Amino acid sequence: MNKDDIRRHVKARKTLLTEHDKTQAAARVFGLLEQTAEFILAGNILMYHSLPDELSTREFIAKWSGRKRFFLPRVNGVNLEILPYDSQRLALGSFHIEEPTGDDLTSIDEIELIITPGVAYDRRGARLGRGRGYYDRLLASTRAVKIGVGYDFQLVDEVPVEPHDVMMDAVITESGYIVVRRK
Repeated sequence: MNKDDIRRHVKARKTLLTEHDKTQAAARVFGLLEQTAEFILAGNILMYHSLPDELSTREFIAKWSGRKRFFLPRVNGVNLEILPYDSQRLALGSFHIEEPTGDDLTSIDEIELIITPGVAYDRRGARLGRGRGYYDRLLASTRAVKIGVGYDFQLVDEVPVEPHDVMMDAVITESGYIVVRRK
């Protein structure tokens, strides 16, 4: 399948999910994430603030925000900026995603772990995003551990890879934790 076919397939599968399915999947995936050495050891974690069709990150961030330092991306032109997470300082931004407000930008060099959304992944760590390259541009500039998260059906046989695509170090779905490569 090409990238557009994979995106259509995953989008169609997501429409079949019930709210219960979504809640259970997020609990399972983020429960597995909590058990990883990468999460346990990381102090500064870049998360994503989920869209309705993505695994919800809200409960996970709320659970850990007192013990871990979370950051969220904010769209600025064609790039992502990184700002500290503060539940009181969020506003609807680009693409109808809640983004952090303010001007206290954080360097990508301070981030130890990046939990990355995606449309699909494969067992090699290839990630298919929504097609605008925001995450690939950000991920190319860091040595932080990159973990992709998604539903089981988002793990496909092969994601077509282009030279600018950044590979994940691991992928977590409801069925388990797939280590692609260790740092």
